[in-house]
Amino acid sequence: MAKKKKAEYDNESITLLKDEERVRKKPAVIFGSDDLEGCKHSVFEIVSNSIDEAREGHGDRIIVTRFLDNSVEVEDFGRGCPVDFNNNEQRYNWELVYCELYAGGKYGAGDYEYSLGLNGLGACATQYSSEYMDVTVYRDGYKYELHFEKGKNIGGLTKTPYKGRRTGTIQRWKPDTEVFTDIDIPREYFEDTIRKQAVVNPGISLVFRCETAPGQFDEQTYIYENGITQYLSETIGDKAIAKIHYCAADRMGRDAENRPEYKMKLTAAFTFSSGEGFQEYYHNSSELTHDGSPQKAVQTAFRSAVDQYCKKNNKYKANEKSISTNDVLDSLVLVSATFSTLTSYENQTKKAINNKSIQENMTDFLKQQLEIYFIENPEDAGKIADQVLINKRARESAERIRANTKTNLTKQIDLSNMVEKFVDCRTKDETRRELYIVEGDSALGSVKTARDAEFQAVMPIRGKILNCLKADYERIFRSDIITDLLKVLGCGVEVKSKSNKALASFSLDQFRWDKVIICTDADVDGFQIRTLVLTMLYRLTPTLIETGHVYIAESPLFEINTSKMTYFAYNEREKTEILAKIGDEKYKIDRSKGLGENDPEMMALTTMDPSTRRLIKVMPSEAEATSKMFDLLLGDDLQGRKDYIAENAGLYVEMADVS
Repeated sequence: MAKKKKAEYDNESITLLKDEERVRKKPAVIFGSDDLEGCKHSVFEIVSNSIDEAREGHGDRIIVTRFLDNSVEVEDFGRGCPVDFNNNEQRYNWELVYCELYAGGKYGAGDYEYSLGLNGLGACATQYSSEYMDVTVYRDGYKYELHFEKGKNIGGLTKTPYKGRRTGTIQRWKPDTEVFTDIDIPREYFEDTIRKQAVVNPGISLVFRCETAPGQFDEQTYIYENGITQYLSETIGDKAIAKIHYCAADRMGRDAENRPEYKMKLTAAFTFSSGEGFQEYYHNSSELTHDGSPQKAVQTAFRSAVDQYCKKNNKYKANEKSISTNDVLDSLVLVSATFSTLTSYENQTKKAINNKSIQENMTDFLKQQLEIYFIENPEDAGKIADQVLINKRARESAERIRANTKTNLTKQIDLSNMVEKFVDCRTKDETRRELYIVEGDSALGSVKTARDAEFQAVMPIRGKILNCLKADYERIFRSDIITDLLKVLGCGVEVKSKSNKALASFSLDQFRWDKVIICTDADVDGFQIRTLVLTMLYRLTPTLIETGHVYIAESPLFEINTSKMTYFAYNEREKTEILAKIGDEKYKIDRSKGLGENDPEMMALTTMDPSTRRLIKVMPSEAEATSKMFDLLLGDDLQGRKDYIAENAGLYVEMADVS
């Protein structure tokens, strides 16, 4: 076969993307990605243009509609986008707005002072990336109409006289599946985005319409007359430990000596929570999900202010370390909305800003505000300081427990010497190693004799394990049974609780086993121990369950002996089937003994030998239902437990171990 010749890299190898190809072939450059996130951002580009117009005082209502076919419409009541002939540029404005990147009305001084859209990219890029776009503009006594398909204008500009009083722009388009891998933007995105835009643009009414059936729409109006303060009050509810404080200032600044001076508006609303804190940052009404200058300012100002208050008011204990930023953020509830006439976004998606002057001015502004706030509100200031110190001391306690636990769990020494009565296997191949967790020394003896020592290890549990749903982490890690078992597992622990997150040390790479097999007696005590072990694994190492490493060994309930053969039945149904099979032959039925009383041959056959044993894989598919049942039966809901037993006890009477 002839070898294919490689293409030459020469002067003709350089090509230029033209017109709509600039977006359709490289959407991630403008929208951040070519998946659903990029598609979402294309919608936000059009919404943001209408918001800029409304914030300048032109129209106070915007309607966003999501259609069943994934098309979107944005209607505003501003002045209407200029689309007629532009004498300065000697081109039609509709060509500049919808067919040229870096063309728009926000480059000059005066209009759109605090604009969200800055680069003249959004309308054009969204049009280029659409299957179609229809534009209707009302202004100057005319109705203008445009139609585009896959980035190309079809039919030019239609201009007809209009005698109505309304002005504004209506744009309907459908994102193109040739550009984006997914265009099915969920309803929740629209609701969340539109609500947040209403929050940071007080007094502007944003309407979301969602088509639920052909021609039928749900409609929700979002309007926040009191902006971020109203939003914060709604969000925090009764968890606030201090009244919400709102502050605002106008400043001037420049990011470097040789850079132009610009105006900025700084606004923030904050309080502190007895629950979890949260912070949201917006600049020119775009949410800064990647943070940047305002976030750095808030962290610096609030940590400094609370630390100074604690020092001045002797809140620290002798030789106690100062608070950290996270100690403050864990309870701080804040929304920051900044605006500036010159903005340095990290990229076109506007998820972060890096203006040096905004950071410096906002840090100084917030420090001044907090100093005054603490003086004027001494009771609230004391509550805030106390809550932050609670966060600090809880974090430090968790870090100490974690350090001690991690040290104990990750020592690289012989496990058989480190953990009492643990019996290891010979192989180091973690894809073969099996750990049997058994109850008591008698079961240890039987399982130890019956196992295949090459790949099966045994870990006995001495007594009943702690209920890990009820106990706090400090008590859990004082339990020798639990810490020994965690040492043997080797993978550390997972902690989902925010207040104890410093304890987390989990690493699946450190897990020493292929299977963890819980092997207990088939009686009430055995079931309880099994449940408690599962509860421990569910709370401390849930990934082991999710990745399919946890199993339950089924033990037979009955041993049926005839003169010719011994049968094992794992439940009543199997016992009935065996008895029917042996017919008139004489037999003897023995109820299963505890594991410790079984002879090694029986243990090997029924519980240990991979070719004959029965294992139940603990599946993650019902993790939520399992969690609720664990909480109900082993948690603190006493009344719920009583109600459940009263309603369902009859289903389990036959299993009760009573005489």
